[in-house]
Amino acid sequence: MKIGILKEIKKNENRVSMTPAGVEIMAKNGHKVYVEKDAGAKSGFDNDSYVKAGAAIIDTPKEIFALSDMVMHVKEPQPSEYGLIRPGQIVFTYLHLAAEKDLTLALVKSGSVNIAYETIQKTDGSLPLLEPMSEVAGRMAIQEAAKYLEMAQGGSGVLLGGVPGVEPGTVVVIGGGTVGINAAKMACGLGAQVYILDLNPARLRYLNDVMPPNCFTVFSTPESIRRLVMRADAVIGAVLIPGAKAPKLVTRDMLKTMKKGSVLVDVAIDQGGCFETSHATTHADPVYEVDGIIHYCVANMPGAVARTSTLALTNATLPYAVKIANKGWKKAMAENREIALGANVIEGHITFAGVAEAFNLPCERIENII
Repeated sequence: MKIGILKEIKKNENRVSMTPAGVEIMAKNGHKVYVEKDAGAKSGFDNDSYVKAGAAIIDTPKEIFALSDMVMHVKEPQPSEYGLIRPGQIVFTYLHLAAEKDLTLALVKSGSVNIAYETIQKTDGSLPLLEPMSEVAGRMAIQEAAKYLEMAQGGSGVLLGGVPGVEPGTVVVIGGGTVGINAAKMACGLGAQVYILDLNPARLRYLNDVMPPNCFTVFSTPESIRRLVMRADAVIGAVLIPGAKAPKLVTRDMLKTMKKGSVLVDVAIDQGGCFETSHATTHADPVYEVDGIIHYCVANMPGAVARTSTLALTNATLPYAVKIANKGWKKAMAENREIALGANVIEGHITFAGVAEAFNLPCERIENII
């Protein structure tokens, strides 16, 4: 199979979808890899390292799309790329379609095969291609919250860890999954008082067992969220419904009860955000204020630490990319349920229920296509 590795063009996105080590493995499996010129430069991988691994360097994205049976990105295709995607071409990347109607309709129109990293799912319910970036984003969420609590950044001037004789700050983490537990670990490590909320009693029991004494588990209800955000210096939105739009759990009315200069970090923004007042921001312009509350809603947080993120992402995606390339997408999906769950838009059909429901569009079962 001919595989194209595209340079990211979303604003402030510095990652690349495959390292030279990944290219070498693809080449050893008999596949031809085309890498767009300077695609890996911002992650610390120059063109020569890709050539030594067996790739061919291609000048433009137009050529990459024309040459490749499967193209790989980190972020979703951008409007300038919509017209380059061919019928039957595999697009393997993070898609987050439930928050992107125009992209969804463009992919339907293209007749392409779109496999989303974020909905590939194991039998235990884990999301192996989302987890490494969720780990990065969860840890970054606390770094950013701590930064924007500084008065020079418009925050309330609270040090999350406090100092002897001064009580620490309070962090509320909504969602106890991968993002949530990583955010809570970081906040606990700083010495903050941390509350982590989740709907799953079994998950809360697990968190109660593994988290340090300054972390308190709370069953998530509208009442518990209302009560805790009033006390919070920082709130981390870490909820996820795989492939579907995030629920709005912190309302505009709740903001009015919060302490001025506190910080909301919405890690769910790729799926539409879990705060009513959220809208996507960028690393170049990451925050805005509503009712005196700072909102950090950067839609590609791991892009700020591109070297770490690219290495972690390739480790996770490469085994699936190899299976798709070795077997072709139909056989790979027929033999591997995890890959089949990654199918979002296939040859003109929406095949992921959460995406169809988000836009009130019909959904075709992937089993009827493969």
